[in-house]
Parts: sequence; C-alpha cells; structure tokens
Amino acid sequence: MRTILCLVASNIFMTYAWYGHLKKNSADTPIIRLILISWGIAFFEYCFMVPANNVFGQKEGFSPFQLKTIQEVVSLVVFGVFAIFYLNEPLKWNYIVAFLFIMGAVYFMFYSPSPKG
Repeated sequence: MRTILCLVASNIFMTYAWYGHLKKNSADTPIIRLILISWGIAFFEYCFMVPANNVFGQKEGFSPFQLKTIQEVVSLVVFGVFAIFYLNEPLKWNYIVAFLFIMGAVYFMFYSPSPKG
C-alpha cells in the first residue's frame, strides 16, 4: 500500500510539472524558465518515486514489471483527474474505452495461473 501511495504522490507532482503550465498562458515564457520550474517540481516527484520503487515496492513483493504497470495506471488516473478538473478537458467515451483496455492489460500483468496438477 505504501508503494501505491508514494506513486500517487509522485504522479501528482509529475503531472503538474509536465502539464500545469498548459492552463496558464505560458507561450511567451522562455523555454529555459519552464524547464527549470518543471525540474524544481519534479524533484519532489523523485522524492516519492524512488522510495516507491526501490524500498516499498521490493518489500511489498512487486516485480519490476508490476511496479511499472502500477505506475502507468496511477499516472493515467492522476492525469485524467487533472485534465478534467484542472485543465477543464472533456472526458470522451473513447478515453474511457482505452482506459478499460489498459485495465485489461493490468489484469494480465498480475494474473498468475495456478499450476496444473
């Protein structure tokens, strides 16, 4: 559970660092300034991402493939909430269908067939 909580916190910082400037009229902001601001925010992303993967993920028994899959799902959920409520983007039916297919991939990533015998 600590892994997932750290991944959620990490992805909140990551999403804001990468996409937060889209709400503001930042087209005239020098690119180096946007990069430095994003890097400053991303520092906090890493403060959560590194322990999620290197400490808690291993202690909680996740494989590297499973950790990456969890991270991607968390990233999409956080971005979806961010896009809808912060960027005021509409939620379209095809986005929902695509997300359901990704959830199918998650199912297979964690699927462990019982040995026949």
